Amino acid sequence: MAVPKTEARRILVVDDEPFVCDAVKMMLTFDGHRVETANSGKEALTLLEKEKFDLVITDYAMPVMKGDQLAAAIKSRAPNQPIVMITAYAEMLQASGNALSGVDFVISKPFLLENLREAIVKVLPGKPA
Repeated sequence: MAVPKTEARRILVVDDEPFVCDAVKMMLTFDGHRVETANSGKEALTLLEKEKFDLVITDYAMPVMKGDQLAAAIKSRAPNQPIVMITAYAEMLQASGNALSGVDFVISKPFLLENLREAIVKVLPGKPA
């Protein structure tokens, strides 16, 4: 599969598992993106107060603050902030009728670099030529 032509973005990856953050960061950095990581919702909100990001990618199942709670907190402060959620529970959440308000795109685990690329293209369309 060809690498889609997207501009480099500033992305915040949030997951309570440091190895997942590192793996996602490595994949996104491969495509030229500038990536920061946070290991909790609280840490992510602190970073978002200090810096601007083009995209936030968060896990759903995290202790203390789940990904949908983080998305709601972010959207209450920055309604236009694009948010992608990565979860092993996508089908269960959709079947339960939970619309995951505040989430712009959902990626099911396990996922590949192509899934991340697709999400970025969907929520961050490139600038018009």
